[in-house]
Amino acid sequence: MKLAQLNDAGRDPVLPLEIDLPEATSLELESLLRVLPGQRYVGLALWQGRSVLAKILVGSKAERHFARELQGARLLAEQGLCTPLLLEQGVAAGEGGWLLFEFLGGARSLADDWQTVAGDAWLSEAQQRVLGEALGVIGELHRCGLWQEDLHLDNLLRHDGRLYLIDGGGIRAETPGQPLSRDRVLENLGLFFALFPRAIDDFIEELLLHYLLANGEHALPLEALLKAVARARGLRLHSFMAKIRRECTAFRVWRGPWRLQVVRREEEAALAPVLADPDAAMAVGEPLKLGGSSTVVRIRQGDRQLVIKRYNIKSVGHWLRRFWRPSRAWHSWCEGNRLDFLGIATPRPLAVLERRTLWLRRQAYLITEHAPGVDIIARFAPCGADGLPAEADLQALEALFAALLRERISHGDCKGHNILFQDGRWALIDLDAMQYHGQASSFKAAYARDRARLLRNWAADSALYRELDRRLPTLI
Repeated sequence: MKLAQLNDAGRDPVLPLEIDLPEATSLELESLLRVLPGQRYVGLALWQGRSVLAKILVGSKAERHFARELQGARLLAEQGLCTPLLLEQGVAAGEGGWLLFEFLGGARSLADDWQTVAGDAWLSEAQQRVLGEALGVIGELHRCGLWQEDLHLDNLLRHDGRLYLIDGGGIRAETPGQPLSRDRVLENLGLFFALFPRAIDDFIEELLLHYLLANGEHALPLEALLKAVARARGLRLHSFMAKIRRECTAFRVWRGPWRLQVVRREEEAALAPVLADPDAAMAVGEPLKLGGSSTVVRIRQGDRQLVIKRYNIKSVGHWLRRFWRPSRAWHSWCEGNRLDFLGIATPRPLAVLERRTLWLRRQAYLITEHAPGVDIIARFAPCGADGLPAEADLQALEALFAALLRERISHGDCKGHNILFQDGRWALIDLDAMQYHGQASSFKAAYARDRARLLRNWAADSALYRELDRRLPTLI
């Protein structure tokens, strides 16, 4: 295959694939690690009898992307930072570019290391070791006047006891060889810490010691750094909420006059039969709710359970009110993904489907993981009128409402059956009325309603009501 033809190869070209590069060089692509169709193919390849990591850039922006990748790789190497050796590179006008790096066989990313310890209590020794290593490398990078624009743990590889910086396309320079300015350091560290749950904020000052051992050029005020982290989190959330609506690495999208369908890409094959005929899948499932406006069914798929919620059209009048605006399934899909991104417990949304007739919406379906927890009414029932639940349960409920308060999110229907206890956390379900509030004034009233609705699950003269009223955060 000619290099230019790779532009039309799509997301899943047939492998192995032999690519004829200009200058009479051939490359056999054996496996793919990352694909942006029509733009970038990254994978393991065979070149001149040796295994290499190949970055192949095609499309209208290939030459610009090639120049950025080459400049970043050279900046890392020139500053003596640990990075894979660039073996070969080239670009052909109108066809594309390529960069071939030494292949680090058996390398493991710090992201993999983090996943093994992410569930530990903050800040465990194992977590501190992973984050400390990452911050040490970032400090070295900043000391050399460079920063990684696309900073995440997948761009740090452990190989033969050393940490390698990869992805030159995200490397930027201020003044190579001179320490990065304080403002740029704060911005880049903010991006790094924003990758993790907000619980890390209480430990940032402690973790900074690892960074300062590698780069002590600037004093880094904690307040300024926390503001940078908050800004970065906001930008990451905005970017993520855009991704759940369009074709990208994480999501597969079909959009047309007869349907709108979005599915997590890793779930595409498994959910294909369900999405092809969701009503048939529901017919053999276990009904959880048989209402007029919605039907909820639990189905089994292999060794796991899923939930399908169908949003019904009750009448012509109901259809006239609904067909022209996003469905409640779509709204729940967006808000479920928002909660999942923010680390607020909810059954993970897997796919959404809107049936349409010439773009006019009909029934809609939401597919999520099943949350096997018990609801808050049943969990607290043994307390009776005068007893209190376990302290851990109360603290978890406080944490849930503190998170909603912090993120300015209202649920809209905090009846007890919509709050489930699972794995030591309270999870929210039934997100049809959930809303993110850009304005503090609208959130204040909505949060007060949520809080009041939760308390109404128990008698006002009960000990539990009084204890929750005392402990749940309020807005003044």
